[in-house]
Amino acid sequence: MSTLKYAKDGRVIFTKEMKRDYIILIPMMLPIHFTFMKNILTKYGYHVELLDTAHPQIVSEGLQNVHNDTCYPALLVVGQLLDAIKSGKYDINKTALIMSQTGGGCRASNYIYLLRKALKKNNLENIPVISFNMNGMEKNPGFKLTLGMMVQFVYAMLYGDILMLLNNQTRPYEIHAGDAEHLTSEWIDKLSKELSGRSILNNNKVKRNLERIASDFAAVPKQISEKIKVGIVGEIYMKYSPLGNNNLEEFLLQEGAEVEVPGLLDFVLYCCNNGAIDARLYGIRKAANAFTALLKGYLLKMQSVLIQAVKAQKCFRAPSPFNHIKSLIHNYVGLGNKMGEGWLLTAEMLDLITSGISNIVCTQPFGCLPNHIVGKGMIRKIKENYPQSNIVAIDYDPSATRINQENRIKLMLSTAKLNLIRQT
Repeated sequence: MSTLKYAKDGRVIFTKEMKRDYIILIPMMLPIHFTFMKNILTKYGYHVELLDTAHPQIVSEGLQNVHNDTCYPALLVVGQLLDAIKSGKYDINKTALIMSQTGGGCRASNYIYLLRKALKKNNLENIPVISFNMNGMEKNPGFKLTLGMMVQFVYAMLYGDILMLLNNQTRPYEIHAGDAEHLTSEWIDKLSKELSGRSILNNNKVKRNLERIASDFAAVPKQISEKIKVGIVGEIYMKYSPLGNNNLEEFLLQEGAEVEVPGLLDFVLYCCNNGAIDARLYGIRKAANAFTALLKGYLLKMQSVLIQAVKAQKCFRAPSPFNHIKSLIHNYVGLGNKMGEGWLLTAEMLDLITSGISNIVCTQPFGCLPNHIVGKGMIRKIKENYPQSNIVAIDYDPSATRINQENRIKLMLSTAKLNLIRQT
């Protein structure tokens, strides 16, 4: 066992020695995107495992170790990591955990402290917890985000977004069941090999890959039929995580719907945009805003490349540019509303509706006040301006039963079916 080193705040530091023989456990949120993330970290010499567990014991662990007034995503993330540690599968003297930390006003920035508190409660405080952040909040000698690694994460985000988008637009119509999933897996394997630890900035190669991905999905044999289209919005973990939303995408697919989930890139652009808002409204973080402005410009350029690749295939519906999405919230909420998903959640609902997807599931985790304001709180206003909108807010917490959630979604789908009949 390595000699543990501690930071001034008492946390266990992840050292260079630990990098050689420790395994790092990653909690699940976005299956495709996080698979790329895991593979990139592996290429850089880290031993990592992405957790895909989803059994009831995870919730039990969360309830026992996280205060029940804390938001549901925190309970699930902490519960999944503790469940893995206690499974006996891992050597607790050679295991580390990793968790994202944004540094914003959302309580998600404090998940890492809740996790350390839970580890201490279970006499596991010697397990290092790595903060995955872009602003130097916590530093570990054994884990560093290099420029090359961050560029590859950007590429992985683009690849993850287009694969998630086209997989969702293909699966409901595929003639041979499993074609879209098989193609997605093939591209994940291929792109993971390209996202190696020695790869360099190569936007042209990314552009070609995005175009080939779109072309391959367009070539999948499909049946011509009219499906109900349902968008999923909400708090970021609940929107994306199958563990958090009880496999919502699969449920909607089984109910005969086509699912649309906004990409992760819009959320990252939203975070970059918040830097400019801080500088403009409050006169703070001006130096940091210079960097985020450059990053935002680069991401907008790459988003345009992704959009054009999808548009080239007429059978697919391309995402909207970020600046268009941002423009939709005029007369709804201000850009200074940036706790949690902030104004972006409202904008995503408006973008879906104006793009022809009027059926929306808004995933609401217990304890997320911002989400209830910019999500559930905006539904009435949206319906006043867009009477065709068919939005249902679904609450997720340990006491909410899956059957009740699915019954409420089925009521929304019944309305959607009637609306579809009237339109045809």
